[in-house]
Amino acid sequence: MMRLLVNIDHIATLRNARGEGYPDPAEAAIVCENAGAAGIVFHLRGDRRHIKDDDVQRLKESVTGILDFEMSASNEMIGICLETEPDLVTLVPEGREELTTEGGLNMTTVFNDFKNRVFPALKDSEIDISLFLDPNPKDIELAHELGAYAVELHTGTFANAVNNDDRKNELERLAKAAQLIHESGMTVNAGHGLNLDNLPQLIEHVPHLTDISIGHALISKAVYWGLEKTVKEYLSLMKN
Repeated sequence: MMRLLVNIDHIATLRNARGEGYPDPAEAAIVCENAGAAGIVFHLRGDRRHIKDDDVQRLKESVTGILDFEMSASNEMIGICLETEPDLVTLVPEGREELTTEGGLNMTTVFNDFKNRVFPALKDSEIDISLFLDPNPKDIELAHELGAYAVELHTGTFANAVNNDDRKNELERLAKAAQLIHESGMTVNAGHGLNLDNLPQLIEHVPHLTDISIGHALISKAVYWGLEKTVKEYLSLMKN
């Protein structure tokens, strides 16, 4: 059963633009959940460009559904995650100069560090571990070897495809990756660049989807429609 998780990072972006106390990410999270979202995603970055440390605690207190903590695998973030005790932690690559996460983890590069430092630190908790990956079989195999609970497939390349052939090819890659994740016993999640226009194609072609993480497009549409209506529109699309 597919579930919508709303990424509320850009509620904090709007708040931080003026340095006022509003809009409040925790209040936005409550609205999203009351509208039917299964949970909330937030990304606490090293530079704190949107979500701040006090937001994390307030989200922990206010979110009643799934709380997904996106973060880099730094020791600082691991410590904050263990203190927060979210339901799910999604490990992502993080570049200081990027506007948003630009791709999945390179598992060949990070495997030994994740095996010896990151996973042992998190495995002692009851927090499920998800890895944000491009639809590459080798990366998925290494995620399974580490014992990841889930893989969140990076859908940004599909979402940003400029022609039908590129879009079709990426959907095929995502579908094969989702099947491999499922057969490996891991949960299939997806996110990045998804919106009301491209989400139906993803749902139609990619099997075994569980958590769909949507942020920027949803928050942007909410400027016109309101947050409650926008969440319900995404939920209706996913149901149908």
